[in-house]
Amino acid sequence: MTHERPVVKRTARAILLDGDSTGTLRLVLIKRTKPGRDPYWITPGGGVEPGVDETVIDALHREVDEELGAKVTDVVPAFVDTVPHTAQDGAEGVKVQHFFVCRLASMDLSRRHGPEVDEPCGLYEFVRVPFTREGIASVDVVPPALSAYLDKNIEGVLALLAPDMG
Repeated sequence: MTHERPVVKRTARAILLDGDSTGTLRLVLIKRTKPGRDPYWITPGGGVEPGVDETVIDALHREVDEELGAKVTDVVPAFVDTVPHTAQDGAEGVKVQHFFVCRLASMDLSRRHGPEVDEPCGLYEFVRVPFTREGIASVDVVPPALSAYLDKNIEGVLALLAPDMG
């Protein structure tokens, strides 16, 4: 008999790739620096808001717009991470984090809005690292499961954006 844990939170996060003028792909991350903690790097995204987001992908687009003033294209599911989580109301269960590989279509940091801008907890810095094993290893990407997934699957992530995927 299996015992499923209740899902108390769902998030949508972007494995957001952007090319530079040399054609090098870079991973767009947010460096988080909170008081009393070492810095860490996260992918853009956040919680699915019931009553606001009809789908997880709608949440992804909303969060990327809020955090980066950005638009994305070629959104493809890539990875799911499930971790123990306590909801704001105290309910115990799991957080399911949906990671989507996508391309950066446009970004205007002056358009940033939402809680991270209005009431920040520490610093939110936009950064790009080379989308290589060395680039990803150069920063403390969280969650650790994402860092491990990217290390093992760079070629597979790129294949998700190949023209023959449709």
